Amino acid sequence: MAKKRYIVGITGASGPEIGLKLAGALLEKGFEVHLAVSGQAKNIIRDETGLDIGNTKKEAINALARYFGNRERLFYSESTELWAPVASGSFKTEGMFVAPCSMKSLSALACGYAANLIERAADVCIKEGRKLVICPREMPFSPIHLENMLKLAKIGVIIAPPVAAFYPGPRTIDEMTGFFVGKLLDSAGIDHDLYRRWDGQYDAGHGKRAPKKRKL
Repeated sequence: MAKKRYIVGITGASGPEIGLKLAGALLEKGFEVHLAVSGQAKNIIRDETGLDIGNTKKEAINALARYFGNRERLFYSESTELWAPVASGSFKTEGMFVAPCSMKSLSALACGYAANLIERAADVCIKEGRKLVICPREMPFSPIHLENMLKLAKIGVIIAPPVAAFYPGPRTIDEMTGFFVGKLLDSAGIDHDLYRRWDGQYDAGHGKRAPKKRKL
């Protein structure tokens, strides 16, 4: 039986915790995960999460293996490695997530400009008709951003920005990030229990809160 593989690309935008948590969720589901991190994303990962994956591929592999506690199904490539397996359409995968997706990467995907491995792997998913889910991290979106997203959406790319929802009653950043990751997994048809789905009622534990008094 062929292995089920997913690609996760983390680009240089705020919110790499989403991509890391997503990769961890896919590993827990038993999938093979091929992770690619851009050079700028390495700095943001360190600044926002405290995880230092170093400057070399060996350092990154060791740091990520410790972080995820998984060495067998986790594969890591530098974004400069355009010879990596995921750069070829003959390397079968179930699809790819780009989370977060910077506006620079979004522009490259919309124009078919594959200057690094993340962009090339996404371009492969598009040309091979595989699932591609991108998580654009910016606000507000400019007309250029929106045009690029519309261009990709018209050819089947799923656009899933990290838009917050409050009906699950998130109390921590980790819970809110879990909601974002859960919606990405939903977009790819992957079951999970990362957030409480809407059932017509608010969670009793988080319930309706008394309205705060407004200062006039």
